[in-house]
Order: sequence, then C-alpha cells, then structure tokens
Amino acid sequence: MLWPPAAPEPGQAGGRNRENMTLWRVRATVDDRPGYLAVLTASLALRSVNILSVQVHATEAGAVDDFLVDAPDQLSEADLLAAIAKGRGREAWVRRTDAHGLVDTPTQLLGLAARLVRDPDELGSALSTLLGDCAVSWRPEPCPTRQGFGESLLQLPDPAGGTLRVHRLAPAFTPSEYARAHALVDLATTTVRQAASRWQLLLPDGDELTVRLAGPDDVPTLQDLHAECSPDSRYRRYLAGTGGPNPAQLGRLLASTHGTTLIAERESELRVVAMANLVWDGPEAEIGLLVADAWQRRGLGSALLHRMVRLAISAGLEALHAHTHADNTPMIRTMRRMGRPLRHSADGPILTVTADLRPEGARSPVPDPEAADSA
Repeated sequence: MLWPPAAPEPGQAGGRNRENMTLWRVRATVDDRPGYLAVLTASLALRSVNILSVQVHATEAGAVDDFLVDAPDQLSEADLLAAIAKGRGREAWVRRTDAHGLVDTPTQLLGLAARLVRDPDELGSALSTLLGDCAVSWRPEPCPTRQGFGESLLQLPDPAGGTLRVHRLAPAFTPSEYARAHALVDLATTTVRQAASRWQLLLPDGDELTVRLAGPDDVPTLQDLHAECSPDSRYRRYLAGTGGPNPAQLGRLLASTHGTTLIAERESELRVVAMANLVWDGPEAEIGLLVADAWQRRGLGSALLHRMVRLAISAGLEALHAHTHADNTPMIRTMRRMGRPLRHSADGPILTVTADLRPEGARSPVPDPEAADSA
C-alpha cells in the first residue's frame, strides 16, 4: 500500500465519478417508528444513491424526511420514486437540483439573516430562497391570526403592513418550514423597528447625536446622566428633591407599557446626554425632559420634544402635559416652540402647560388665562 494514498483523478471523490452522478432533492413521509428511516435509506443505497444530508420534519402524519442525494446519472425520477416506495416511504417528491443545494439549512438561514439585517426589504426574496420553488405575493389586508399555515400556502405578516402570501405547489409545506419562515419575518420586523427607532440628530452648533428608544438595559447609563446633572437640573425635572429616581424606579419607567423614553447619546463615548419621557393615561400624556448641564441651551431639549410630539400624535394621543415650575422659563419656551395650541394652569408654584395635539378641525377653542392676562 502506498502512503500517502494517491490523489483521486479529476472528477472523482472517494472512488465515485461525480461526472456520472446527479444531485436530487428527495422528500418522503415515513412512519415515526424505530427502524423505518433505516429501511428507506437502505432501499436508496441498493440503487447506489448516496445521501449527502437529511432533515427530519415532524408532522402529525409522520416524519417527513428531506434528503439531498447523489445518484447515478442513469437513475430516473421513476427509479427514485420506486426505491422510496420499496423503502416504505409515501407521498414522495423528487426533483433534480444543483450545487446550491449543497448548502446546509443552518448555514443558509444564517446567510439569509445577515441579508435581512442589511436590508429588511429583501424579506420576500429571502423567503423564496429558503422555501424554494415558491411564489411570494403581497396583500394589503392584515395577516390572519389563524389559518396562516396550509399545505400549499403560508400567510405571514409583512413588517411594513399587510400580508405576505407564499405559494408552493409541491412539496407540501411542513410546520418546520412555517416556523423558519416566521423566524425570518420576526428578524425583519425587529430590524425595521430598530431602524425606525433610531435617528441621527445634528445640533445647530454642528454636534451630532443618536436619538433612540430606551429600554431596561439603559438603566446604568441613565444613572450616569442623572449624576452629570446639577441638583438644580434634577430639581427642575422632578419638581422636588435633588436626587432623582433610583435604579428600580428607572427600570419601571423604561419597562412601562404606558410610556416610552427617548435618549440622546454620543455613540462614540457610549454616553447619554439627555432623555425625554412620555407617560400616557387614556388619550392624554405627560412629558418630561432632562438634559445634562453641559448640553443645555443647544436646542437638544426642543429636538427631543418635537420627536416626542410626533410619537404622541402617531399613537393617537390628544393632549400633552408638561408640569414645571412657574419660573422655569427654558421649559416654558421649549413648549411654545412646538407650534401647538397651549393651555396654562397654575397650582401654587407649579405650572402645567398643555399642548393640544388634535387635528385643527377637531379642536374647540379653550381660553388661556395667561394669554388673556398678556393681551
């Protein structure tokens, strides 16, 4: 015996001449019982069919086995179907494929996921690649919560709205394929939401910040923000005391289902320099702003407030309240810059400024005591 062994001739691998072999995709249902898969693979082996990969899809009717196989050129589709039937496989489906079929499913899913992170609009093309030999269409109606899965039709929610309908005549869709398709939809939806919840903000003096929605993981950086603010800034924001909320209170604020928080940060420093809170009760909401002392009087508070107003209007809110000290001129000026009708009411040293967010035709005139006094 020679050592090392001689290299195979071109076109050969392991003694098999690949020039005389054809790649096939084979799918068949077998009873989910011990030994039945072995019977099917033995039947294929008797026809010199080499199994390159196999996936098992669990269904109520049994295990659906999806093979990528390497078969002799002279083996026809009818021969493969006969071998499957002899191996106790049923509802068989076979089709020739090419080298693209050699990519295993986990690798394929990772590639498609990376593609969707770069461009969520590629979802339809990604679904077509994942499921193969299918047509993807769109309908404006919301995706049905039931009947989203069928043998030849999958209905999935489009992240941009409406429904994606995936048609495939054969083979029949399996629950596993439906779950994989849903995973891609969930990823695209998350990517779209993250893109929609992050903005670049250019301040008048040229500084650029990132504005994004905050979550529970931001509690430590928000504690740092409060530490950067002077006692007077914290007192102005919370109307009493100078310490601000503790970590547990910040966590509850960021996790609230009746509110949202925007933060402005310098990404290069992982440093939050301002935050804006919106907490709602029915059709009305309360706004709060906190800007680090070094970033005040630079237009940052006004920019965050305008963004919050847009979020409030898109959520269908009708009124926005800001509670502040009557002598907090910067906050009152910021509210006036919104360009919305305002109403003022005083309770001792605390002034409530209310902005009307309703469309112009839906507003009813409300007298403003402060405006009347200054007339």
